[in-house]
Amino acid sequence: MAQRGRASGRPAGKAPARTAAPAPARTSPAELAARRARLQAVIDPVVAGTGYDLEELSVKQVGRRHLVQVVIDGDGGVGLDAIADVSRAVSRALDEAEESGTDLIMGEYQLEVSSPGVDRPLTLPRHWARNVGRLVKVKAGEKSLTGRVLDADADGITLDVDGKEHALSFDALGPGRVQVEFKRMNEISDEELAEFDDDSSDDEELDDDERDDEGEER
Repeated sequence: MAQRGRASGRPAGKAPARTAAPAPARTSPAELAARRARLQAVIDPVVAGTGYDLEELSVKQVGRRHLVQVVIDGDGGVGLDAIADVSRAVSRALDEAEESGTDLIMGEYQLEVSSPGVDRPLTLPRHWARNVGRLVKVKAGEKSLTGRVLDADADGITLDVDGKEHALSFDALGPGRVQVEFKRMNEISDEELAEFDDDSSDDEELDDDERDDEGEER
């Protein structure tokens, strides 16, 4: 995550009397949409140039600053190093755009770059292709199906539902959801159970201060 901000200074001297800070002016939905479009024009080619896809771009006001959230993905997934590289590239592009006079965001803002979570809906062919082998739930017509993705191409997917294959075109599918799979207890080895017990014991030994420290944002 890269964070950028702007601040205005004031001459040194006697501190002014404390007054109630005025509430920040709210950015209208129409203006946020316009700023998102300008940001996307800058960010999209940068992300594409690094070999990844821009999956989501959002802009929202949080208190006195704006939060710009960028979600990227790729065929092989996105690691932490890649996220850091893309974050730096996007930050440089935003700096250059502002230096050239492009009006992007008024005031201070924070940039966050991340990868999509498992709860991201599968809506595009590339989403399905990147989840071949995964268990998904999807609505096909009037039916809700849960099965494993066997194949995905430009036209649709092949889904294995209880051992039966279903060829489904994308125009007949709603958004898919990856299902989190857990091992059944009888498939977990004694060694894995022992490691789990050890981890649980360590957590129980943490005192309140340590728990508070671990919960702090870094």
